[in-house]
Amino acid sequence: MKQTIATALLALAMPLGAAAQANTWETQENLAKTNVRVENPDAKYLKGAVPEVDGKVVFSTTLKAPGKTGRQIFDLIKKELERQTQEPGQFEQSRVAYAEEEKLQLAGNYMEWLVFKSTALVLDRTRMMYHLVFTCKDGEAEMKMQNINYLYEEERTPEAFKAEDWITDKQGLNRKMTKLARVSGKFRRKTIDRKDYLFNRYQDILK
Repeated sequence: MKQTIATALLALAMPLGAAAQANTWETQENLAKTNVRVENPDAKYLKGAVPEVDGKVVFSTTLKAPGKTGRQIFDLIKKELERQTQEPGQFEQSRVAYAEEEKLQLAGNYMEWLVFKSTALVLDRTRMMYHLVFTCKDGEAEMKMQNINYLYEEERTPEAFKAEDWITDKQGLNRKMTKLARVSGKFRRKTIDRKDYLFNRYQDILK
């Protein structure tokens, strides 16, 4: 399940002091959840919450943009992909990797901090890498979040995880699939939260 971190990934490391605070998107998400009563706070993270396509973890959604042409949607998404690379918690490796105007297809590669806990005494976080892929057409765009990987415990004993080996139903939940797993469960929870935020964010820019 766990793999010793490859030398190539270590070469990407940045100074350890960077982006220690919680990310802006997490603060916004927490505010939105204030005063919301949920019987089982883990319900949304349980069985089926992490979809697999041909053995790969792929989150997907259709973004609606009534009245907009495929080219207009393409331009809006491209600007947002570029903006995302400059946000707090992003590494310099984050970039717009592909933008094909004729096919109306785009892709962004991101490397960012995913923070589990940040206090004066404890900083628990992982580096997360993923791709955002878009195919646009008149009135809508298909959005995917895929190729998700993690680099954890950089300050101690670095370990690399693939989403397929770490946050699926089998790996991210207990045997009865009624609770999040003790360690990998926090990766599953935060990844789903990040996915939800990004899907909502890109939908908002197309309204």
